[in-house]
Amino acid sequence: MIVKDKVIIIMGASSGIGEATAKLLAAKGAKLVIAGRREERLKEIKDSIPEADLHCKTADVSSYEQVKSVIDLAMEKFGRVDVLFNNAGIMPTGPLIETRRDEWQQMLDINVTGVLNGIAAALPIMVEQKNGHIISTDSVAGHVVYPNSAVYCGTKFAVRAIMEGVRQEHRLDNIRSTIISPGTVATELAQSIKKDDLREAELEYQKSIDPLQSEDVAKTVEFVIEAPKHVSVSEMVIRPTKQPL
Repeated sequence: MIVKDKVIIIMGASSGIGEATAKLLAAKGAKLVIAGRREERLKEIKDSIPEADLHCKTADVSSYEQVKSVIDLAMEKFGRVDVLFNNAGIMPTGPLIETRRDEWQQMLDINVTGVLNGIAAALPIMVEQKNGHIISTDSVAGHVVYPNSAVYCGTKFAVRAIMEGVRQEHRLDNIRSTIISPGTVATELAQSIKKDDLREAELEYQKSIDPLQSEDVAKTVEFVIEAPKHVSVSEMVIRPTKQPL
């Protein structure tokens, strides 16, 4: 399948992986709806690729109504949804003993409920179309657990389970599901770590391993979209070559 003329929705598109993916797919001729919480950043992206068939809308993925409004915009403008890319996520970390319950809830709301909201809004349309592809940004942390990140890892393990459920329940509806599990990527994600020492440690760690760039992950998204129609790439794990975990 080629990207050209596919209707692709990107949630969490205002920076990093989402922004890079929007620009790459726009260059390939996709029809795009991009969403995120920062309206000014979405507008900057749109203005940077004026030739693109692209619409943007502010949305917080923790709100089903806001996510549904993004899907509705795609249907209004293009009449179908070929691909939904659930990309929004946060990564506040800390040891469990600190019981940072507000941060735990934020991670659950964005990393897990955000994915479910996207699925809930797009899946009925894809079932009716008998065609569709749901992609979610997971993480290496969805495959292994490490100290100070138990809750974050838990949210990413949950995304793996949810997306496998989509595959099993809707394979006969011709709906593909994919998780992209990057290792360390040089994005703004580390800024969501509230603890100063852990945030600085993460940034120093990134410098030591030559991290992935957002464009590397965007190319992976393009690859799974372009797989032949009868091929469903269920999981893609990509790491910096020097990353040990």
